[in-house]
Amino acid sequence: MQLTGRVALVTGGSRGIGRGIAAALAAEGAAVALTYRRDHEAAHAAVDAIRAAGGVATCHRASVDVTSEIDHMVAEVRATVGPIDILVSNAGVASRGLSVLDTDPEELVRLIATHALSAHRLAQLVVPDMRANGRGDVVVISSSEVSHMRANGAPYNMAKAAAEALAFTLAHEESRHGIRVNVVAPGLVATAMGDRLVRAVLGREGAGELDAEQPFGRVTRPEDVAAVVAFLVSGAGSMVTGQRIVVDGGADAFPSGN
Repeated sequence: MQLTGRVALVTGGSRGIGRGIAAALAAEGAAVALTYRRDHEAAHAAVDAIRAAGGVATCHRASVDVTSEIDHMVAEVRATVGPIDILVSNAGVASRGLSVLDTDPEELVRLIATHALSAHRLAQLVVPDMRANGRGDVVVISSSEVSHMRANGAPYNMAKAAAEALAFTLAHEESRHGIRVNVVAPGLVATAMGDRLVRAVLGREGAGELDAEQPFGRVTRPEDVAAVVAFLVSGAGSMVTGQRIVVDGGADAFPSGN
């Protein structure tokens, strides 16, 4: 229970990777506030599962691409759970898989706001509490795709790259205040979003169909990503900051030609 007494905010924590992270942090003793945008039932199911396992969790609605909603949500978490000293910026959306020339400019704005601008605003709101606490951890969930910048993914690639740039800058700025900032970049993960990507790109039913083709015999699961996040924000990760950790089992999400 390394995180007992700490408060973690996990954006996009109702499903997929975010839900796995929220559960892992709660299992280590943190009081977890998770956010969701629309799926009220999924958010409450995630909270109920954490509580059933003996953890502490609450859920809070916010569209992270809207600054006023971020501000309201953080104030609500602070009033309900307490000052936040672990931030996991995970909420995100996929791009539509179009070329640069065919991309709607509004899609680009929406993805950058969701992945990068939200993380920037969240940091502005929670870092002062982290400074006062003497220990704080920020983890930005990115993607292994940033290493490849493949075709037909400019909005997503640009948004995740911007989020990483924020993380590395913040790591330099806040180390003297005892705040660690790191990037976790998963490859393909067996989630609903991962299944949609596999169907769209490879014409397969879901990410699990690729298990046998992976170096370790399975596609990455949310709990694999969650374990890395839990390590980074624990005492065991106290000397790790400004790093980018790829979690993909040693394989790229898709063949390099795609």
